[in-house]
Amino acid sequence: MEMNHVLVVEDDKEIREGVEIYLRSQGYEVFQAADGVEGLEIINKEEIHLAIVDIMMPRMDGIAMTIKLREKYDFPVIMLSAKSEEVDKIMGLNIGADDYVTKPFTPMELLARVNSQLRRYRKFAERLEQKEVKSNIHVIGGLELNEDTVEVTVDGEPVKLTPTEYKILLLLIKSPGRVFSAEEIYERVWNEYAISTDTIMVHIRNIREKIEINPKEPKYLKVVWGVGYKIEKQA
Repeated sequence: MEMNHVLVVEDDKEIREGVEIYLRSQGYEVFQAADGVEGLEIINKEEIHLAIVDIMMPRMDGIAMTIKLREKYDFPVIMLSAKSEEVDKIMGLNIGADDYVTKPFTPMELLARVNSQLRRYRKFAERLEQKEVKSNIHVIGGLELNEDTVEVTVDGEPVKLTPTEYKILLLLIKSPGRVFSAEEIYERVWNEYAISTDTIMVHIRNIREKIEINPKEPKYLKVVWGVGYKIEKQA
């Protein structure tokens, strides 16, 4: 089995090396960078399967780096943030990060997130490569999701979703009208127990920005207050 390459971008040398030692012991090949500029240089040279990116860094911070790498790459990005950076977490997910871990974290916690993200990304990549004969197309009004090509369109225009956003939309569109709680979405998409569902709210908002003509008055992706989220049944 091919060894996964993980990039750790963190200006604190001690944290960076600690993470590397732990990930190497679990069979990952690890690359290190002290800031966003170094991180992007490594990404352009090496094949990276996942990046762990600190938010606060000199020269180029984690937000700017993630925006830049998302122009070309769709591998998972896990952001590291200090407790005081609540706003940065939301911002991080808005610009294309897949998950975040709050400092201080345990090596076990970080490893669990790394494993989970790589597992989901691998499945997503495999699906992209598969050419299935039978058609799996879900249509709600002008919104169309094609499971075979992993493509989403709105009124015929392609919509670029991250792997996480795609999985959430797929779950909802397969059961139009059914309300899913944030906890259920988390557990079905991440395949693990939901400790915090903040990320779901952000991902839902991102999906809306991409599929709705007016995200403030959504036509497809509705909130059922106090219960959860659903894809509206076609009238």
